[in-house]
Amino acid sequence: MIDPQFDRCRFPPSLWRALRGAGLEPPKVLRAAGLPATFHLDPTNILTTAQMFAVWKSVEALSSGAVPALEILKASGEAGHQPAFIAALYALNLRDAIHRIERFKRMGTSEIYELTVDGDVSTMTKTWPFAVETEPAASIDLSFLFLLEIGRIGTGQRITPASVHYQRAGPAAPELEAHYGCRISFGAPHNAISFRNADLATPFPGHAPEFLAMVTPGLSAAFDELTTGSTISERVLAVLKRTMASGRPDIAFIARALGTSERSLQRTLTAEATTFRALLAKAREELSLQLLADPAISVEEVTLMLGFQDATSFYRAFREWQNMSPGEWRATRYEKAFPV
Repeated sequence: MIDPQFDRCRFPPSLWRALRGAGLEPPKVLRAAGLPATFHLDPTNILTTAQMFAVWKSVEALSSGAVPALEILKASGEAGHQPAFIAALYALNLRDAIHRIERFKRMGTSEIYELTVDGDVSTMTKTWPFAVETEPAASIDLSFLFLLEIGRIGTGQRITPASVHYQRAGPAAPELEAHYGCRISFGAPHNAISFRNADLATPFPGHAPEFLAMVTPGLSAAFDELTTGSTISERVLAVLKRTMASGRPDIAFIARALGTSERSLQRTLTAEATTFRALLAKAREELSLQLLADPAISVEEVTLMLGFQDATSFYRAFREWQNMSPGEWRATRYEKAFPV
C-alpha cells in the first residue's frame, strides 16, 4: 500500500450539488465546519483530512434524515456523478472498477482504498493516513454506498455485500441495512465492505446511452464523432475516446466495436496512412484537452480517465504533446479567456 505524501482531499463539485439536492446548502454546511461559506465555488480548493471530516460532521448535524448518505446517494443521481464514478462504470466488472478507484484515490487524495482476497470473498478497506479521529459515519456510509451503486448499475443486478463492518458503535438504521441487503457489524477494527468474488467478476454490460449522457463533455463528444466519422481512422479515433475510461483498449476490442476483423482493420488503417498506435496517442491527446478544459475536473481525474498508470506518465506524455505541463496549459487557456 502506498501512503500519500501530502494531506490533501478534494470535495468534487458534483458532491456539493448532491448535498444541495439532499436539502443541505453548501454555505451552511461549510460555515458549520468552520470553513468559508464560498469554499465550494472554487473546484480547485483542497481540504485537509481534518477539514474533510469537519464537513461530514456538519452534514450529519444538519441533515434531517436518519441516514444522510442515503439521501445524498439519491440526490447524486440527479445532480450528476463525478468523473471517477463514471469511469468506474466503464470498467470490465466491479473488481476492475474498485481497482480503478483504488488507483485514483492514491493519486489524488489522502483517502486509501485497498482490496484483498480471502477465499471466495474480497474485502475493501478504507483508511485515512492523516486522520487523528474516526471517519464520520456519513463519509464512510457514502463511500460504501457508492461502491455498491457502481456494482448494481454496472451489472444491472441488485448485488448485495457479503458483509459490512464499521468501526463505530451501533445500532444500524433499518434503512441502511435494507439498502445493503445484509446485516452490519459494529465495533470492528476497520471500516470494510466485502463482496463475493462471483459478484465482483460479473461483467458490466457496456456503454449504455443513459450513462453517456452523464459522462463528461469530452466523452459525450466522442459518441457523436462515432456516428459522423467518414473514414475508418476517424471512427477508430471516436471509439478510442469513447471507451478510454474502461482501460487502454487494444486493436482487437476496437475491431469488434466496429464490426470488422483485426486484420481487416489493420489493412484499412495502413491504406489511410496511419497506425492504431498513432490513433491511440491522438485520442489521448485530444481527450486530455477536452477534459482539462473543464476546471472542475482535476489532473488526477484526467489521468484516471485516460488510463495512465500514474500522474508522472501523464505529465510526460502531455509535455510531449503540448510542450508544457497540464497545469501550464490550463493557466495559458485561462489567460486567453480572461486577459488582464
